[in-house]
Amino acid sequence: MNANNLSTKSAGAGLLVAITASLCCITPVLALISGVSGMAASFLWLEPLRPFMIGLTVAVLGFAWHQKLKPKSAEVDCACESGEEEKTSFMQTKTFLGLVTVLAGLMVAFPNYSYAFYPEATNNTVTTEPFEVRQVDLKVAKMTCTGCEAPINHEVSKLAGVSEVKASYKNGNTVVKFDPKKTTKAKIIEAINKTGYKVKEANNSTGN
Repeated sequence: MNANNLSTKSAGAGLLVAITASLCCITPVLALISGVSGMAASFLWLEPLRPFMIGLTVAVLGFAWHQKLKPKSAEVDCACESGEEEKTSFMQTKTFLGLVTVLAGLMVAFPNYSYAFYPEATNNTVTTEPFEVRQVDLKVAKMTCTGCEAPINHEVSKLAGVSEVKASYKNGNTVVKFDPKKTTKAKIIEAINKTGYKVKEANNSTGN
């Protein structure tokens, strides 16, 4: 296998690993697009492996670039002797490897901008007096990055009577302000569980 073919195969492998490393954050976006919200948390089991896969991506792409940039040894083959020049396909060029490297980088960084794929949460207007608004703090399991917050915010915001929802993977919770005459804590928990992330604890609602 010559250096060009080895570089191309390594580039493909690096991109595949990069995509796999970000599946836990890509899946919620695909779930929203497809309308199958329950699949949002399908690949969370990959999260502990993410640092290792990112390292593997860097190593594989680094090897691909090494193969592409290293000086070529003088080789005499039948094609050269007959005056024929070996044609290089686009997939064996530095341009292709550069595009693959950029795409792999975008995949690895996906959690940092995944929120851009979600429509802005539209909070329903609460028509009751402020003192009638309730707040509930829900402890939610499985959230591991900012990409996990968006599907929860999106799903809960669709409930009638919800004036504010803020999921936080850092705090492992979701705080929701709502009108108890239009929705209930049980419906909010059901909406969160529907995304694949599970409510494990709910503090008592408080007045506002």
